[in-house]
Amino acid sequence: MKGLNAFATGLRPPQRLLPPLSARAVFLRTASTQPERLDFQAIDAKWRQRWATAAANASTTKPMASRPNAYVLPMFPYPSGTLHLGHLRVYTISDVLARFKHMQGHDVIHPMGWDAFGLPAENAAIERGIDPADWTISNIAKMKEQLQGMNGRWDWDREFMTCDAAFYKHTQRLFLLLHERGLAYRAKSLVNWDPVEKTVLANEQVDANGKSWRSGAQVEKLHLEQWFLRITDFKEDILNDLELLAKNDRWPEHVLSMQKNWLGKSKGSKLHFKLESSPEAKFLADIEVFTTRADTLFGVQYIALSLNHPLAQEKAKCHPGLQKFLEEAVNFPKDSKAGYLLPGVYAINPAFDFATAETKVQDPLPVYVAPYVLDDYGSGAVMGVPGHDTRDHAFWKKNQESTPVITVVGPENSDSSNSTLSSKDEAFVHKGKLTKACGLFKDLSSDDAIETIVRELQKKGQQAEHVDNWRLRDWLISRQRYWGTPIPIIHCDSCGPIPVPESDLPVELPKLKSGHMLGKGGNPLAEIPEFVNTTCPNCHNPAKRETDTMDTFMDSSWYFFRFADPHNENAPIAAEVSNSRLPVDIYIGGVEHAILHLLYARFISKFLSTTPLWPSGGGPDNKGEPFRKLITQGMVHGKTYTDPESGRFLKPEEVDLTNPSKPVIKETGETPNISFEKMSKSKYNGVDPGECITKYGADATRAHMLFQAPVTEVLEWDEGKITGIQRWLQRVWRVTQRASGMKTPTDFRNRKLKDVEIADDMTLATHQTIKSVTTSLSLTYSLNTVISDLTKLTNTLDSLYTKAETENILADTAAATYFAQSYRRSVKCLLTMLAPICPAFAEECWEVLQLALSSERPHATATSSTSIFDQSFPGHSDDLIAALQRRGIVTAVQVNGKLAFTLDLPAPPDHLLAAHNRNERHEPVELLPAHGLPTEHFVKTGLEAWFAAHVFASLRGARLFGEGGRFDQLHPQKRISKVVVVKGGETVNFVLPRVTRKSVKAKEEKVIRKLQMEEKLERERGKSSIGDQYVEMARKIRNEWQRFEKGGTE
Repeated sequence: MKGLNAFATGLRPPQRLLPPLSARAVFLRTASTQPERLDFQAIDAKWRQRWATAAANASTTKPMASRPNAYVLPMFPYPSGTLHLGHLRVYTISDVLARFKHMQGHDVIHPMGWDAFGLPAENAAIERGIDPADWTISNIAKMKEQLQGMNGRWDWDREFMTCDAAFYKHTQRLFLLLHERGLAYRAKSLVNWDPVEKTVLANEQVDANGKSWRSGAQVEKLHLEQWFLRITDFKEDILNDLELLAKNDRWPEHVLSMQKNWLGKSKGSKLHFKLESSPEAKFLADIEVFTTRADTLFGVQYIALSLNHPLAQEKAKCHPGLQKFLEEAVNFPKDSKAGYLLPGVYAINPAFDFATAETKVQDPLPVYVAPYVLDDYGSGAVMGVPGHDTRDHAFWKKNQESTPVITVVGPENSDSSNSTLSSKDEAFVHKGKLTKACGLFKDLSSDDAIETIVRELQKKGQQAEHVDNWRLRDWLISRQRYWGTPIPIIHCDSCGPIPVPESDLPVELPKLKSGHMLGKGGNPLAEIPEFVNTTCPNCHNPAKRETDTMDTFMDSSWYFFRFADPHNENAPIAAEVSNSRLPVDIYIGGVEHAILHLLYARFISKFLSTTPLWPSGGGPDNKGEPFRKLITQGMVHGKTYTDPESGRFLKPEEVDLTNPSKPVIKETGETPNISFEKMSKSKYNGVDPGECITKYGADATRAHMLFQAPVTEVLEWDEGKITGIQRWLQRVWRVTQRASGMKTPTDFRNRKLKDVEIADDMTLATHQTIKSVTTSLSLTYSLNTVISDLTKLTNTLDSLYTKAETENILADTAAATYFAQSYRRSVKCLLTMLAPICPAFAEECWEVLQLALSSERPHATATSSTSIFDQSFPGHSDDLIAALQRRGIVTAVQVNGKLAFTLDLPAPPDHLLAAHNRNERHEPVELLPAHGLPTEHFVKTGLEAWFAAHVFASLRGARLFGEGGRFDQLHPQKRISKVVVVKGGETVNFVLPRVTRKSVKAKEEKVIRKLQMEEKLERERGKSSIGDQYVEMARKIRNEWQRFEKGGTE
């Protein structure tokens, strides 16, 4: 497959550049009273054609040796033939991140391929009588066209489909390498059989209700010879390295939790219950159980076996009732408490060896077959402890209701010796202290008892040991289907299973005759003699090929390695390529793959890190992990309409959407219920992304997709809101047109202070936006905030231009040229930040700016490229942001919460701001000399004092707070009691006591009482001059009240 690395070429256009779209092409015709509207579809079409021409004219890949590598990968799609909105979301996210990495200077891999094997293609062949390959290739062509319509930028030279022999040849090589290491083996096993699809399913492909993940059929159990991969050999590494993936939020916590639960490691004990002397003892001497609660051994009241336990299967041969139960129980709910008591079969509790007069050990124990016991948990048998397990308690109540429940563990602080509960009581499921019923082990804590009981059983010669139990089982990869990678094994009667020699790879799927699969199920490979019959590579005698094909998850478990080295014919990947390109830096896909695909991919990657194919394993800090960063995007839900009376889902044509905000059911005139739900045909809420792109343009659709919800959350698709994105892009176009019409400044000598202030405002807003957007694209991946930040910057540029017009800055040549430099620089930054999100629209705006620049330099050499993706992503300066923020602030001065005036102040010192934000008091601040205001009347500390001093020092502050002012600080009734600083000084509130007639009267009475007391004392001493003072003070207080009442406030 021959192609071109789009990132490597930089999308350089041919020498003869297409002009920007004409006004007629750029704008849609509108009514004379309406503003012109951009034709986003025309812009998309122009730039898609430009990009295609550039790619076709680039003959070689530009060397990128000096650039750091980056690998951005979305999960590749199954070629169903139609892209849905979920596809659009994941591929928009990956395209944005890949373009961003490219503009940051990375050599980016952003490939696309097709997960082409699988049941849907085979089922289509069965239904229609066509070759699955033809159906698949046709679908790929349709989806590729749709992908290109979303303005994505893909490395098409790395494209492959997993059904191509050139790819699955290497999947077969990996299988042989696993086989050589003893990690691929064939064994007869009880397997999950899908009777509809007529194939085997892995445990991970059976849901909680025992149904097939794809067909929905009830899964049956059969014993078949199957191929397995020993994923369990890597289980400890797969589990332990989840901690590595948790560091720095490399992987989402919920995915790590799901994998940990699926691995299912639990520490416990393996115990053996001997079967009482009976015919069954000849078949099976004892029943092995795994338990995490050996401390409850004395409370065992029965043994329960899974439906496929060997003893249950053996007894079913001579017990028709049991056989019938086994057949029917397959369809029982997973939590069913039904049970079948095995007649004549009893088990002996190993705790019986410790029996004393006080010990109550039930013996012998009945043995049940119960569907609630899982085949793959331990050995498929559990010890039933109704007193201490909820499920066991429910089972016992249903099957032995009249028999008391024994409890042998109580709360830590309990001294009760009671060993039975009535059947209506619940199980005590917590750890605690063993009761008197446990004999020698009474009063031990649960943890101590677990250790002691196992140790004492071993001393008595019983089979008992501490073990780790895992839910994880080896990966079953055999599938009895045609459309998959053939397993490269030859079966020889003399030599057994023999690997196909590597020189004979690939083992290709035979071409099917027309109609060969029509109406058939199962595996047609077994019916094709020319495929099956072959020669043994060892003894050269006649032999048979393996007719099973591999699970399609085998392809997706390593495909990301192949993207890095897609044209290597001699190996899946070269070591030097894997060492430099792997692991994938950013992997994007749905959380539904958290267990199956991601678990298998981790296994195969860790295996490959032990081979010459990936010797570095990504370095010691990676340990063979395939994906450095995992992003799991949320689902896309569609708007759903239902009838409020019947609850019936309504088709779109049944709803009048003339007014989208007030939909009406056409038939009844009622308002339908509206909700957002998972898209499905039955709910009539599916959305064709192609229609949205055709209607609104690819760039507007992409931006809307990103803006509507955070990447990891459910996106409620509301098509009507795309118009808001279009309005924003209209404003971007307006600021671009303004910037293109400005002249580049050549003389700044006559610039004025206001010019500088507005330019600095633009620079500050631009650098703050660059910082926030860069963080969102490289660390937090909060792409919705990127749109928000760019919208704010657009509005800022728009408003500052209007401000410049209002203040006649643009009318002054010197001022206008200085403003133009800052404005154009900010618009360039805006467009380069916009480019990863709206690539075609950003290209068009960029070309407008480039042509304007060219027109100002008539002697300049013609540029060979106008692509915005040849530009570097803008960087920000923290120092510049800090410096511009320290220019000063506008402070709203309030008195008792009411605005008095605003004041331009310098920015306060950083240490005062920091202390204020930490709610710390700081050292006293020397107050500035005010206009006639003695500062000793207001002594505060920290940021409050700093602002108070500057307010007092201002002319308006002195008039308000100085002597004779409305809030004269010499006036005891008006003295400031508190200063409150909000948002670093944007607001400063001076709090004064609320002065009322009542408060003045109280003050007057207090003064009079004080003077009367002083007069009494002075009379006793023979002096009295207080009377005159009293009269004067009373007069002053009344005068002050009158003056305050005239100019004061309540």
